Amino acid sequence: MGKSVLRDKSYAFAIRIVELAKYLQTERKEFVLSKQLLRSGTAIGALIKEAEFGQSKPDFINKMNVALKEANETDYWISLLNATGYINESIFKSISEDCTELIKMLIASVKTAKNLVNSE
Repeated sequence: MGKSVLRDKSYAFAIRIVELAKYLQTERKEFVLSKQLLRSGTAIGALIKEAEFGQSKPDFINKMNVALKEANETDYWISLLNATGYINESIFKSISEDCTELIKMLIASVKTAKNLVNSE
């Protein structure tokens, strides 16, 4: 399998999410939202990796759609953490931009895959 920008970016994002969750739990003593963020933020890359070995094109599309849903949920938790003062504007902006980039890439991947399936 060749290099995948989406896979690499989602993996790097998951590392950032793990680091943010550790910060929230140790420095901010926040445990509930950080666990939600950790679950959804790391699921994105795991689902993308799983989609690579999908049993069929529809299976691939389904897994990528679920990854997109997890990315959208992660964006929600990031926004909520910012709005409630658990993370500052600088952290919010940086990680939110990464999440938005993943969402856009996932949307494009799903659209491309659906178009390929529909053209067969």
